[in-house]
Amino acid sequence: MENHRIVKTRSRFTTLLTIYFFVALIIPNCVLINTEDYSVWSDEALILLPLGFYMMWSVALRRAGVMIWLGFPFIFFCAFQIVLLYLFGNSIIATDMFTNVLTTNPGEANELLSNIYPSVVLVCAIYIPLLWLAAREIAHKRYISHTTRVSIGLLGAALFTMGLLALWPAYHVSSTKHVLRDEIFPVNVVYNLGLSASEFRKSHNFDKSSEGFSFQARRTAQIPQREVYVYIIGEAARAMNWQLYGYERPTNPRLAGMNDVVVFRDMLTQSNTTHKSVPLILSSVATDEHEELYRRKGLPALFNEAGFETWFISNQSPQGAMIDNLAHDAKHVVYIRSPRQDMQLLDEMRKVLEHSDQRKILFILHCYGSHFSYHQRYPREFARFRPDDDVAIAPQHRQTLVNAYDNSILYTDHFLAETIDFLRSLQGTASALLYCADHGEDLIDDARERFLHASPTTTAYQLYVASLAWFSGEYRRQFPEKVAAAHANETAPANTHALFHTMADMASIEGRYLSTRVSLVSPDYDRTAPRYYLNDHNEAVPYPRTGLKKLDFEVFRRYGIKMQPQQAESASGDTWMCN
Repeated sequence: MENHRIVKTRSRFTTLLTIYFFVALIIPNCVLINTEDYSVWSDEALILLPLGFYMMWSVALRRAGVMIWLGFPFIFFCAFQIVLLYLFGNSIIATDMFTNVLTTNPGEANELLSNIYPSVVLVCAIYIPLLWLAAREIAHKRYISHTTRVSIGLLGAALFTMGLLALWPAYHVSSTKHVLRDEIFPVNVVYNLGLSASEFRKSHNFDKSSEGFSFQARRTAQIPQREVYVYIIGEAARAMNWQLYGYERPTNPRLAGMNDVVVFRDMLTQSNTTHKSVPLILSSVATDEHEELYRRKGLPALFNEAGFETWFISNQSPQGAMIDNLAHDAKHVVYIRSPRQDMQLLDEMRKVLEHSDQRKILFILHCYGSHFSYHQRYPREFARFRPDDDVAIAPQHRQTLVNAYDNSILYTDHFLAETIDFLRSLQGTASALLYCADHGEDLIDDARERFLHASPTTTAYQLYVASLAWFSGEYRRQFPEKVAAAHANETAPANTHALFHTMADMASIEGRYLSTRVSLVSPDYDRTAPRYYLNDHNEAVPYPRTGLKKLDFEVFRRYGIKMQPQQAESASGDTWMCN
């Protein structure tokens, strides 16, 4: 009798553990119903399909503990999803998230995790006990009863069938017709994981797929003076916090005092993630030609063909992705070791120019800029706005986070001004500088409480980036029409696709896949061309279709961001003209 009671108690515990398993896995779906703008049919499928599947999975074998551990990938996806919901407030695990995990160096990852510890603690509290209890079940060789298996299995099959039936009306009311791929967690995550793996494979094969590529580059102007061109890729520098763009704080005291700086006031990024934005900045590939990224070489290769000595100097770690593929075509590649502060980039450039007699040189400087954690991106003498301590990401700490971010912009101002002053000091040298950030940043700016960048849906703060150009006196004398065009295009609508073509045109380089209609230093620049964003599935979409809300269009209006009339329609069908 006693043994029977023990067996019954253990069986009941195994049943409760099985219920714990599928309830814990359905938590992200319950949250997503409240954060995503899905139809009622998609909501129904979002709950019933996964819940039914988890229930059937949990009883597929008599050993419940074994099935729980075999379901570890689902547990991992759920934990990952909860952390992202805490960080961004909405959306599912994007393709770019998997790529970010693989390309982010451990130091950066530690900085972020240490500041989102509540979500990490939460997922540990939910899922670690589940795995531990399941391991005990396996060790004790406990089984779920036949009756319970049949009951849970049949109920799961019924729920799964109802979820499938809900897909039919969900597809009919969907504007994209990709309900299963885009809206049903974790199916969408599995799809995104596969897409991420495909991108890594293409990147890994870049040497083969781009073999034999040539721009057939040629120069349209030759001058007797030495030429130095500097292409600076910033990091996470949104325009809203730059004094040059009207910010009330003096974050650009030195650049604001220079009357020969050209500020591009309507620049949007093509991607809110570094691993996609920077390759596009280094490439001639348009946003809607993403597959061409793996067939064409980048800016260093173009300048090599034109007879330049090329340097790629980075303050970021090698990422093992397309950034490195394009960068390694430079004749000289330098990765600066920690501690990384951007003035080290200028120090390296100084050394090169002091010891080189090359007449034509291109420098590509990849900054660490305003990458989180902000307070670590500048020396303490630039801590002008205080307090700027290391604090947890939370609305009550917003001002401290903004202070640290603004200090990082202040240091970027110092770095750019020092670089310009150094180029100005090179007597008899025709030099030009082009700067643009790879993407912007959210700083808990409104009721959405969004933070950082790389979220699956965008905001105005992640899209609107700082960009500027500078030309030496000798360059202005040799190419007055290019300088005049740059000034004329200060307010022209542009995105980061224009940067490659602008840099090539600055150096008077022509070739295949180059166009002056995309160059901001050309009078031929096309102000009417539509601008596109590369979304998580590598599809070129108009900016209003990137998840922007009415709040974002109000920000765009405030800063004078223009969108072409044919693109100024939001995903909800409302029209938000940005004039």
